[in-house]
Amino acid sequence: MSPLLEMRGITKRFPGVTALDGVDFELERGEVHVILGENGAGKSTLIKMLSGAYQPDEGEILFEGEPVRIHSAAVAQGLVISTIYQEFNLVPQLTVAENVFLGRQPRRLGIVDRRRMREQARRLLERIRVRVDPDAPVSALGVAQRQMVEIAKALSLEARVLIMDEPTASLSGQEVQRLFEIVRGLKQEEVGVIFISHHLEEVTEIGDRVTVLRDGRLVGQVPATTDHSELVRMMVGRSIEDQFPRRRPEIGDVLLKVRDLSREGVLEELSLRVRAGEVVGIAGIVGAGRTELARAIFGVDPVDSGEVWVEGRRMERFDPREAKHRGIGFATEDRQGQGIVPPLSVAENLALASLERYTRAGLLNRREERSQAEKMIEDLNIRTPGPDQEVRYLSGGNQQKVVIGKWLLADSRVLIMDEPTRGIDVGAKVEIYELMNELTEQGAGILMISSDLPEVLGMSDRILVMAGGRITGELSGEEATQERVMTLATQGSETAVG
Repeated sequence: MSPLLEMRGITKRFPGVTALDGVDFELERGEVHVILGENGAGKSTLIKMLSGAYQPDEGEILFEGEPVRIHSAAVAQGLVISTIYQEFNLVPQLTVAENVFLGRQPRRLGIVDRRRMREQARRLLERIRVRVDPDAPVSALGVAQRQMVEIAKALSLEARVLIMDEPTASLSGQEVQRLFEIVRGLKQEEVGVIFISHHLEEVTEIGDRVTVLRDGRLVGQVPATTDHSELVRMMVGRSIEDQFPRRRPEIGDVLLKVRDLSREGVLEELSLRVRAGEVVGIAGIVGAGRTELARAIFGVDPVDSGEVWVEGRRMERFDPREAKHRGIGFATEDRQGQGIVPPLSVAENLALASLERYTRAGLLNRREERSQAEKMIEDLNIRTPGPDQEVRYLSGGNQQKVVIGKWLLADSRVLIMDEPTRGIDVGAKVEIYELMNELTEQGAGILMISSDLPEVLGMSDRILVMAGGRITGELSGEEATQERVMTLATQGSETAVG
């Protein structure tokens, strides 16, 4: 019997780069086939061939042994190929139910049957055991909840091929296990699953086979039981001995002080300090209020009471312009939606937080903007053909460097990093960690929020644990363990927001 899906000699070129070079791939019925590779290896480009977003320049795709040309999303849907992208494909202004059945709303006498649509959406959400109101607007949901809506949307299509691009990046451990239960059920129904992940432990737990890509080329296919060190070597072409290379410089004066920050139902009298040369990690399960804390400090969301002090001076108001002016930078967890502006160039994105530096009498000095961008590209080792390249064509790791570079050009002394390595491969993660080392060695302070507990333990000098919108404990880097963090993270978690 022929494979469910087969891709032969797939090649795709973009201006200045060959994204895929003669790649072969196949998927069997009831198989979870994991695709591994650094950002920029070609993983996303490969799956976009199957979703209809891109067409190959060379090569062919076969579905159940028959050649197919997937030239649109409608064709992919007709083949019952469903894709859950790393960056969500939802309409924020619509409700959960409307997003789940977008373009396929159940109708009665030609009119959308909203009652049936809500009920079907509710059953899908119950299937994956997530508590989300089908009538809630997607704009009101957190990242983890939006991920689960994407999964419900894919399940509603009854896919023969289900593509998951970093589906666990924003999920808690319990939610990941729930997702894996769903995937195992789909395997029994002979659905083929293509699974992209940077978490190697997930490869062994859920995968059957692994295809490794590097620089747009096929490195090899191996069983999912392959040793992790070998998978890393295949991905990056070298061994990574130290996954979390934290260097601990001398700790200096307090740069950021937060006192009794509160917002009803969200944050409860939160206080913390970040010193020069220090990485303070914020840990907690999804819904603990970590991102809400970051957004409140930066002035994105309102607060009821509390104070923020920067280098000994109290901020007069909670406002992003004030925060930026006082030296706070905010690398948001939503890189695509809030961190970068995809249609703009690398240089333009780097300049977004410091436009006043390049503006005279209302005119933008493009030469100076480009000059500063070129220096930042070199300093951060941003892999791009040049400063004029559209930032959307960069890998996730390089986009993250652009986000960080934007705040460095704005002279940020305090950098809030929310999920700094979300959706980034193991090689690029180490580069981000080394960049964090350099920043703290230069006297910056970092407040790091992460759902990756090993990352929090490996890179933090101190760890603050949140649950239910409050800080439930503080641990030094030396005394922190996964067990201690999770004990604190589950205290009062029944009142967690989000």
